[in-house]
Amino acid sequence: MNKAEISLEEDAVYKVTDGQIEKVDTPGEGYGKQIITWQNGKPTHYEVSYTKK
Repeated sequence: MNKAEISLEEDAVYKVTDGQIEKVDTPGEGYGKQIITWQNGKPTHYEVSYTKK
């Protein structure tokens, strides 16, 4: 079993696929969202966008 350590002091979203962890990019300034696309029960890719007022 593989293990990874992450900081609980940092606000973040992580994607784990086939035992590999990847930190999802954060939206830029303003209001943002992260959309994760799943296929066959696995996260395949993600989209990050933001809106600035």
